[in-house]
Amino acid sequence: MLISFCVLFWVSGFDIIYALQDIEFDRSNNLYSIPASTGKKNALNISILLHFLSGVCIILAGIDGNFGWLFWLGVVVFLSLLIYQHTIVKPGNISKVNVAFFTTNGIASVVFCICVLLDLFINKINLS
Repeated sequence: MLISFCVLFWVSGFDIIYALQDIEFDRSNNLYSIPASTGKKNALNISILLHFLSGVCIILAGIDGNFGWLFWLGVVVFLSLLIYQHTIVKPGNISKVNVAFFTTNGIASVVFCICVLLDLFINKINLS
């Protein structure tokens, strides 16, 4: 459940960042996206909160699952990339939304997946 909530909060957070590009269209067509409803600054703050909750969930999952060092390496990379997204996208400058959305999330998901799979594989070998 914790990993499911991690993914839910993570995807919701980066989707808000991506939706910043459509704020004018959404407003002109009476669409109530988070950025259109709250403005860029508040939308980014909501995204930060969602990414924080994602981080809390993945840390709790790691503790509960008694994962090894590779899992935690993946967590550090994953959370670092979430933080990085919020350093390159600002309310007054959303020109790096595609980097934040596609590049950092792509790297975060692949690296974390590899770290988790390797951690599970190594732990299975050690348990045998």
